[in-house]
Amino acid sequence: MAAHGRPALRDLFDESPTPHIAHPPRTHHRDFYVATDGSFRGSGGGLGAVIETRDGTRVARVSTADTPPDNNVAEYRALHLGLDVLAARAPRDAAVGVLIDHDALASNVNSAILATRHPDGKAPRPVSVPAATRYHWRGIQARLSGFDEVRAARIDSDQNPAHPLANAPDQYRHVNRELDRCVLPETPEPAAGEFPPPSRADRNGGGGGRASD
Repeated sequence: MAAHGRPALRDLFDESPTPHIAHPPRTHHRDFYVATDGSFRGSGGGLGAVIETRDGTRVARVSTADTPPDNNVAEYRALHLGLDVLAARAPRDAAVGVLIDHDALASNVNSAILATRHPDGKAPRPVSVPAATRYHWRGIQARLSGFDEVRAARIDSDQNPAHPLANAPDQYRHVNRELDRCVLPETPEPAAGEFPPPSRADRNGGGGGRASD
């Protein structure tokens, strides 16, 4: 089990919809998983991130106070932060699973990934980024392109292990003092007889705008 009594990030990822992208068995072979969350309140907010390997080994946790102008900026800042931390600890050929409880951001990440595979660089659906997040979106795109494979899953806020880190940075500031780790996951044993499950791309609706604080 991961921090806060929640399931390992790999388990959450495997059971969550990935907007616009099918969920084949090889999805389960991500090398690293990063869950992020951002909170916004009038009195201030926070950013949280949790990174694990496929076997559930914790690589890093981050919990920091922040003063975003709105919830969208908080979510984009949190993902930018989480990817920065991951990039410092993971090799460039890593396959990464991203877990976000912000529908539009998860959709934008997967659309951006699919656009890199299109001969004309076109995304399957328009990528609409709030104006106030455009600089963080550029940083996110740069980090996404630095990994071999990336896919984003949409999870519920109450399942997101980064949620308490973002919502109570004063209580979780101690996680920032954890020793830096650069942990490579063990090579998985080849699985026999795997069959592609049905796509989970459209579970719980198509794109939505649900976002949590």
